[in-house]
Order: sequence, then structure tokens, then C-alpha cells
Amino acid sequence: MSQRNPTISKGVDWSLVWIWFILCSIGITSIFAASWHEGDNIVQGFISLKTDYSRQLLFFVIAGIVGTFILLTDSKFFTATANLGYAFGIFLLLLVFPFHSRVKGTESIIRFGSAFQLQPADLCKLFVNLALAKYLSRVETNFTRPRSQLIATVIVLVPAMLSIMQKETGLALVYFSFFLVMFREGLPPSVLIIGFSFSVLVVATLLMEPNTLALVLTGIAIAAIYFLRRVIKRNRAVLFLIIGTWFVCVGVQRFVVPFVFDHVFQPYQVKRIYDAIGKDYVPKDQATEVALENEVKTSGKKKDNNYNVKQSKIAIGSGGLIGKGLLKGTQTRYDFVPEQKTDFIFCTIGEGFGFTGSIIFLGIYVLLLMRIVTIAERQRSVFSRAYAYGVASVFFFHIVINVCMTIGLAPVIGIPLPFVSYGGTSLLTFSIMLFILVRLDADRQMVLR
Repeated sequence: MSQRNPTISKGVDWSLVWIWFILCSIGITSIFAASWHEGDNIVQGFISLKTDYSRQLLFFVIAGIVGTFILLTDSKFFTATANLGYAFGIFLLLLVFPFHSRVKGTESIIRFGSAFQLQPADLCKLFVNLALAKYLSRVETNFTRPRSQLIATVIVLVPAMLSIMQKETGLALVYFSFFLVMFREGLPPSVLIIGFSFSVLVVATLLMEPNTLALVLTGIAIAAIYFLRRVIKRNRAVLFLIIGTWFVCVGVQRFVVPFVFDHVFQPYQVKRIYDAIGKDYVPKDQATEVALENEVKTSGKKKDNNYNVKQSKIAIGSGGLIGKGLLKGTQTRYDFVPEQKTDFIFCTIGEGFGFTGSIIFLGIYVLLLMRIVTIAERQRSVFSRAYAYGVASVFFFHIVINVCMTIGLAPVIGIPLPFVSYGGTSLLTFSIMLFILVRLDADRQMVLR
């Protein structure tokens, strides 16, 4: 009998590793392009650990080392520690409240000295993904039952609510991407339809005058009763369902949306949402107006909250078809675009490499997502499949919202571009998520629970 000699490369899907390497390289290059100034010593800048691109390079190396250890880890370790990791993630989120530092309007960051900071709301996505996959893979979990669906929803929403309490609404919204995983594992399509309808109702509430929207909702309810009159004769419950839905919609429009916008979102976040839908935001009281003024003073931003997006669109548009070239972009080189190394890193790529470069760059992301979905569908284990779809959902949400932010199609909610935006916690979190997927896929013939 020959002795088994497993290696790190056995069963590894190297295409994902190469895509990770390419995207991280693009990110470091983009951060360098946005940070470097004429006369700076490039070599010294990369080895000094005092520049953003040198620190990002360091985190890239750390991510590679951590990824190597993950590839050497038994896949059963991730199922065995999934619930413990989730508890640890919640603990970190709770730890933020007494020990947070206020950074750019958010209270979700814990500082360790002057050089290192941790954002648990970002890191906790990994723990939620593992815990959700663990729950869905349990033999006793029957996801067609409301009780199982409710438990899975609680797993996702608890860290989301804690993130909102830390004024990190953008990252909190990312957790809702896990509902796509639930949909793949048997969540009724009606739930997604209700969620989409709720989003449409919120946008309509912002765009339309309250009484007009109430009349529209009433008209829709009357039309539904008319067209379903024969069904209603056979089943009176349909009538009560229509009337109940009308009450809920009007209640959301009249009370829920105003409450959330007045008491949950920060004034600058509300203004960004209004800017995204093309409406002017008028503060309802002096306190809100003062809060907006204080946000401008503390963040150093222009009073026009849409300034970032305007400058970003100018930068992307000035890139033309083939771009201005590396280190030749004027908008990003001279800091016209705020947060151009983090939330608005895509505009650096757009200005430097133009429409062609942007399409190629987004094509790499499409290739990444397609590969992850392909890997998900070839798994024997529900745990591995659910985890893979969780990775794809989180990546998809980040990519779409971040790119749409930079071109004015979505409100600026401050979420990074995977592997590209500057940030150690972000890069490590995305890298660990991907390398765990690679490890699970290498053992795809195993049934993990």
C-alpha cells in the first residue's frame, strides 16, 4: 500500500488564486497611482510602510501568508468552529461600543495605537457566512419551514442591527446579500419579491408627495380587488390579504420610512440618498441642519454632499476610451476626488485606463463571480455550497454598489471594492473568505456538516 502524501496544491482551484492575485495587484497599483507625487522615491515609498500603497502591499503579503495556512487547514475545522466564530464576531461588534474611535462619521472602528485599526462590522461578514452555512447544512434544518427561515434571518440580522447602531449603515446593508444564499437553499421567491417591492415603495415614498402616493396605493388595491373578484368570492381571505397589504404599505409610507430617515440614518446619509435619486434634501429642523454643518466641519468635505460623485464622474469621463495612462490622471493625482483610495478607487482606474480598461477590470470581477458560482454548484456538501454562494453574494453586492456609487447610480454608503480599495481589514476579510472557499472546494468530495 502506497503512503498518501497530500500537498497544498491537491485539488486547489488555482484560477481563483490567480484572480485574487491580479485584483490585489490592480488595487496596489491604483492606490499607488492615487498617492504618488512628483519627486517621491518609489522604492523608499514601498518599503517605508509610511505610505498607503506600502501598507496595502504589507497587508497583501499577510493575506497571502494567511491564505497559505488556510490551504493547509483541514476543511472540517471551518465547520467545527463556525458557531464559535460567529459568537466571537458578535463579541467584537459589542466591543466596539465601549472602545470605538469616531472616524469619518462612523463609530465602528477600534484603534490599536496609531498604525492599526479594526472594523468588526467588516470582519463579521466572514463569521456570518460560516455560521449561516453551518446552520443550513444541519440534518435537522428543514428550510421549507418558517421556523428555520426565521432562525437563519436572525443569524444575519443581529450583526446588521449592531452595525446600524454603530452608524455603519453601508456595511449593515451588505448582510442582506445573504438572503440570496437562503433563496438558493429554498427560501420562497415571494420573500425576495416582497423585499424588492418594499425597496420600490421606499423610493416611491421619497419621490412622490405623501397624499399622492397614498391615492396610488389605494388605486392599486381597488384594481386588485376588481380583477380578483371571482377569486375573492370563493376565498374571502384574499380580500383580507389585499386590504392588509394596503394598510402595511400605507403604514410604511406614512410612518416607517419617515422614522428610519429621521431617527436611524444620519443626516448626511439621508442627503446622499436624496442626491442619488436627484432630489434636494431640505432639513426638517434646525438640529438636522446643524448636524449637517458639523459633519462638513469634522470630515473636511465640501458642503455639497454630491461633490464626491461629481468629481468621480469627471475623473472617469476624462479617461475617455483608453485612459490617460498610469500616473497621468489629473483628477486623482491632485486629490480632486475625496476618498479616491478607498470608496472611490474605481475612478482612479477609469481615469487612468479609460472605458477599455474599466471594462476589462469589471470583466475580471465577472469572471470571479462566474467561477465562484460554478464551484458552488459542484459541491457535494450543503455547507460548502451555501458558503460559496455567500462569498459570491457578498462580492456581488460590494462590486455593484461600489461601482454604481462612483458613477452616481447609487447613494454613497461607503463600502469598499473587493481586493482593490485601500484597507487592511477589508483586504484580509475578502482574502480569507476566498481562500476558505478554495480550501472547501479542494475537499469537495467530502460531505461537511
